[in-house]
Amino acid sequence: MKLRTPLLLAAGAALTLGCLAPPAQAAPGARAPGARAPEDFVALRSVDPSIVQDMRYATEVNFTGRRIDGYRDPLCILTGPAAEALHRAQQRLLRQGYALKVYDCYRPQRAVDHFSRWAKDLGDERMKAEFYPRVAKDRLFADGYIAQKSGHSRGSTVDLTIVRPGSSTAAGGTARPAGPCHAPQDERRPDDSVDMGTGFDCFDTLAHTDDPRVQGVQRTNRQLLKGTLAAEGFVNLPEEWWHFTYRPEAHPDTYFDFPVAYRSVRGR
Repeated sequence: MKLRTPLLLAAGAALTLGCLAPPAQAAPGARAPGARAPEDFVALRSVDPSIVQDMRYATEVNFTGRRIDGYRDPLCILTGPAAEALHRAQQRLLRQGYALKVYDCYRPQRAVDHFSRWAKDLGDERMKAEFYPRVAKDRLFADGYIAQKSGHSRGSTVDLTIVRPGSSTAAGGTARPAGPCHAPQDERRPDDSVDMGTGFDCFDTLAHTDDPRVQGVQRTNRQLLKGTLAAEGFVNLPEEWWHFTYRPEAHPDTYFDFPVAYRSVRGR
């Protein structure tokens, strides 16, 4: 999802509002609102339509149990270089009988704000049993699972997994209760991902990419994902096996707030 890098945790909650400016003119940490993406953002499907898109925050199948603010369409948007790098990674995996599936890509600041409001509402625990069964909700900020800013808002970070080509993308379809995200795969919410040891967005230390408790085929799958993406310039967040950032980032100091929508981006 997100969230735990020192860069992100160090970023303050105060955000600067103003007109969308070119990246070179944006102050460090600036917020850039607007109805449309900058010209260097693209819809992933225009670069590689073979990458599966299972955009969870455009649905109720996520840790809040609600559709997230700013997700108007189920669409992956990224900076052009990040999308091209994903295309190259996809080609590597296809030759091995696998494919990529993205859960989240560019994330508007208003969505990050939605996460923060949700985390502060301690009375809303509708999805606790599935996504954070071993973490108290009042610890989500302190433990780094939720933050005021996210690298996703800069446009070069993606949450993703590996699937077999042609598999179903079903994730349960609704916010119905499911087994805990750290449970064995056949007890978790249905998902066509290869077994990574936890579900996506699992607020649990078992989701740490190199957690020593994860062994066998689960560890092999994590290392396949990590190694394939590293070869194309992506850096993994150690606390989340699904979270990768393409480096160098096109917009390292700007957090965008245009909506995830077909009309926001070229090549949709």
